[in-house]
Amino acid sequence: MNKIWLFLISALLPSAAFADYTFIVPQQPGAGTAQWATIVKLELEKTLGEKINIKYLPGAHDIAGFNKFHAHERFDPKTVMVSHGGNGVSFIQEKVEYDYADYDCIGLQNLNIVMGLREGVDPFDKRTRLSFASESGVVPEAMAVELLLGGPGLTSQQHIENFTKRVNWVLGMSTAERRLAFRRGELNTTRENPAAFKKQVEPLIAERQARLWMHHGILNPATGRYDDDPNYPPGYQLEALYKKTWGVEPAGDLYDAYKLIKSWRDVLQKALWVNKGNPNTDKLRGALRTMLQNPASVAVIEKEVGKYDWIVGEQCNKQVQVLRGFITDAALKTLVAFNKEALGMSAVYKPQLVSSDRPANQLVRHR
Repeated sequence: MNKIWLFLISALLPSAAFADYTFIVPQQPGAGTAQWATIVKLELEKTLGEKINIKYLPGAHDIAGFNKFHAHERFDPKTVMVSHGGNGVSFIQEKVEYDYADYDCIGLQNLNIVMGLREGVDPFDKRTRLSFASESGVVPEAMAVELLLGGPGLTSQQHIENFTKRVNWVLGMSTAERRLAFRRGELNTTRENPAAFKKQVEPLIAERQARLWMHHGILNPATGRYDDDPNYPPGYQLEALYKKTWGVEPAGDLYDAYKLIKSWRDVLQKALWVNKGNPNTDKLRGALRTMLQNPASVAVIEKEVGKYDWIVGEQCNKQVQVLRGFITDAALKTLVAFNKEALGMSAVYKPQLVSSDRPANQLVRHR
């Protein structure tokens, strides 16, 4: 009798073969990665031929959802992790359970982060105290600001001291609170991913309440340098602003730490992962490639995000190896010191991440 009931119950429950796919998003609905995941899932469903549900798993620094995926969810062949740049930052400088080496990448967008200033604010006027808020993944912006304000010739400790004098680093604000504070002028500096910058900051620019300040550019792993972002006017990339301001290229320990953390954050800002050996990997990659060949789907995504390249399949896995090439012992130590002493944030020195392997993989670009 028990066997009959078990058979009937199992017949009513969907099997893995017929269950919907699930996107795990480590945020609340409405957050940046959640919005991106919704856009992509609607377009990907058309080529995948199956429904995709979104499961939100928010938590401190957006770590909890990724940890849960690593511990349990990744073993479901129809579960996909949607990670973002904050997860990349946490992987480098915080205690986490997840490890990118354990997953296969379906695809990612090679993205950027953009910073804005309130109109009339001169960041180089030493009477001006810049103010902006901390959030998940925002460490590269703090380092970019200090590089630009501090200039060449400073030690890491001098950069830390200069940052604490020139910047009011606000802890504890939510995304909504930060955006409202910038609109009101209570914060004079902000940062957003490209999609959010279009929605949150560009209207203020049009009203002459704010202006574009700088962005990080797009990693070119063939050269190890950052190319200018074609979605914005030339000259706003950090390296370009730095050379225009100081007459030399940025260099030194803080710049190496900045390049490390911004690379892990920006390149992995929007990425799709499954467990290694997932039987649906090829199907998902194929559906994503087909989606990216559909001009209508590409137009929908670019309208929200901008024109940014996708990296798909094994080239995406290789991109993680390119990122590992930025990890050095000195960069990790400088990063931890800046987090603790300049930002008042916890950070963990992880020597196990240091590798002498520095591959120079090429990207396959999908447009």
